[in-house]
Amino acid sequence: METKAYIESGILELYVYGLLSDHENEEVSLMAKNNTEVNDEIIAIEKAIVHLSTSFSPFLSADNFERIKSRLEIKHGKVIKMKPRSNWTQYVGWAAAVVLLAGVGYQYYEMEQTNTEIVTIQNEKFKLNEAVVTLEQKNKQSESTLAVIRDGKNTVVNLGGQTVAPEAFAKIYWNKDTQSVYVDAAGLPEPPEGMVYQVWALKLNPLTPTSIGLLDNFKGGNQKIFEVSATADAEAFGITLEPAGGSISPTMEQLYTLGKV
Repeated sequence: METKAYIESGILELYVYGLLSDHENEEVSLMAKNNTEVNDEIIAIEKAIVHLSTSFSPFLSADNFERIKSRLEIKHGKVIKMKPRSNWTQYVGWAAAVVLLAGVGYQYYEMEQTNTEIVTIQNEKFKLNEAVVTLEQKNKQSESTLAVIRDGKNTVVNLGGQTVAPEAFAKIYWNKDTQSVYVDAAGLPEPPEGMVYQVWALKLNPLTPTSIGLLDNFKGGNQKIFEVSATADAEAFGITLEPAGGSISPTMEQLYTLGKV
């Protein structure tokens, strides 16, 4: 509201007469403090009232006040009631708090997403490393297998299927110089639970079997190439199915393959 309109509203007269609320009194006082014209008008009103009181009456009665008030209303219209200012700063504060909270929440969400991605990448990296290690092991195993098969010094002994498993077959790669023995058991069926294949080096006359190893981890070996114990003198090789841990002597009823050198 402009200063002129504020002065003409009649609120200053009510202020001087003490008829405003505490809140309105505070607003008028603040306006007078910050506006010289308003302050001068209040002083002029006070002087006029003092002059009137001195000239006509020792005090200003309620009737006189009502007459003055009526005249003011006729001249200037009804007194304008000052509406309290809305506390917009409070709403701005709450809005800022909500925005700040939303921002913090979004940053926390982004951080959690980043952490999740980091963990996922680390897991993928770990799996990739495992795959690389496994592949390297398989490559080394393949290289070892190829080296055994391609070694021209090896004596290859074919083992044919026997009565218990006519379709079974195996191969022995025997290096007589190093005495190393490798078994290619790809033609053997997987042993039943609790059973294991046992490899025997045989002397034929008289028949003398000597155990040179068990084909452990048969299910885990993809290439089914096994290195067994070395032997210096063998006339034949045989493979039997034995209880887990092996047997002292071969179970002939479970002779799967047999072959002469």
